Amino acid sequence: MTTADQAWQALADWQPQKLTDLVSADPEARLQALVRTVADIRFDFAKTHLDDAAIGILGGLAAAQDFAGRRKTLFSGGIANPTENRAAEHSAERGEGSPESVHVAQALHQRMRMMVDAIEAGAFGEIRHLLHIGIGGSALGPDLLVDALGRHSERYDVAVVSNVDGAALAEAFAKFDPAYTLVAVASKTFTTTETLLNASSALQWLEEGGVDDPLGRFIALTAMPERAMEWGIDETRILPFSETVGGRYSLWSSIGFPAALALGWDAFADLLEGAAEMDRHFRLAEGADNICLLAAFADQIYANRLGCQTRAVFAYDERLRLLPDYLQQLEMESNGKSVALEGKPLVQQSAPITWGGVGTDAQHAVFQLLHQGTHLIPVEFVVAREPDHLLDDAHHETLVANCIAQGAALMAGRASADGARAYPGNRPSTTILLDQLTPRSLGALIAFYEHRVFANAVLLGINPFDQFGVELGKEMAKGLAEGTIEFDSATQALMQAAIGA
Repeated sequence: MTTADQAWQALADWQPQKLTDLVSADPEARLQALVRTVADIRFDFAKTHLDDAAIGILGGLAAAQDFAGRRKTLFSGGIANPTENRAAEHSAERGEGSPESVHVAQALHQRMRMMVDAIEAGAFGEIRHLLHIGIGGSALGPDLLVDALGRHSERYDVAVVSNVDGAALAEAFAKFDPAYTLVAVASKTFTTTETLLNASSALQWLEEGGVDDPLGRFIALTAMPERAMEWGIDETRILPFSETVGGRYSLWSSIGFPAALALGWDAFADLLEGAAEMDRHFRLAEGADNICLLAAFADQIYANRLGCQTRAVFAYDERLRLLPDYLQQLEMESNGKSVALEGKPLVQQSAPITWGGVGTDAQHAVFQLLHQGTHLIPVEFVVAREPDHLLDDAHHETLVANCIAQGAALMAGRASADGARAYPGNRPSTTILLDQLTPRSLGALIAFYEHRVFANAVLLGINPFDQFGVELGKEMAKGLAEGTIEFDSATQALMQAAIGA
């Protein structure tokens, strides 16, 4: 059996072929090998440098790193997060996990549904606005869902505020009437400094706005209900979720409450079912037939064979403009590690830097570098077959044509005697084509990215479910603000210049 070290050496020795040669050699076989349709989403890896040899090498690496065993641990509720000695049970929120955890998740979903029903029935009075306060995974997921799927909803106005900069909260206050506003405070631990400061300011805003029982307008979304009660929120208005659901994987839990309220429960249920369909594919499909693992194979080629430090994601759909932001946390917080599972320094490169934007805007901003710059950057395009508007078909046809043409141009390039007008080509891209952007398809798409992150972590031999790297800066910020930590002279001088402290 191949060892991990042998597989990594084989990958180092592997010589990539030119993309145009790979595509033209046997077009039908290449499409069959590198295009998959799951949950009505077409995943097209034909314009990547993956070939039979690379897939064989990385398949050997997956076996050496016990991909099947770690996947089983993930779905069975075992210790998938060993540094914190806990499971990682976001899939249980979608119905795919240990029976006990699935049962608990369903019960908590029912509690959330009852809250949505109560709000709709007027239990909080007339509510028109929802102010959702969180940060990181407690904000990025809900913000993506509501922005992508709620543009035509007239149910409730939703503002998601994460930044501790008061300007962000003031903007939301300016749009909403406190008399008709509900506040959701999302924090897994209910100790997040920025979130609780924003929540306190929201409470003051409700008080100053003449709301009789301002705390009665608060709902807590947390894995630590007792801390929410200590803060002053009544137990009946707390929507818990399991401690084994990580923050950046939590939109499926009560953290998704803003989406359930703004979109309606049926839409939220469809979101869960779409994710569950991807869960079943990831759990049952083997080898390169598993689209999440196949995507990770491509990721490892570019990060650890071709030296790519970044990966770009461009959504050719205005509704998915927040997708790159969401993926930044999911991918870089999960796999931005330098230590392997056994505690030894990681030899390979871990997560690439994820960045991106919205097409066609990005074409006129950053694609110059993608086509002619010195950096090799794998590009991912996400586009839907059906538009979200009733304007002239030319709008959508032009959008899709631009998306597809960019991938073709990156691959083919164009020679020229004038170096300034030459395109080197041989630059990889992946295209993810949705039939429609619906709650179901978006759920499947997000779950695909989650499992891709996990597959990459297995290949690298790291833990994607802890995030200790964010703690030091938070600890030092608190010490700086409270004056409890003595800092270097440069930092002290900067603090003095900034706020006179």
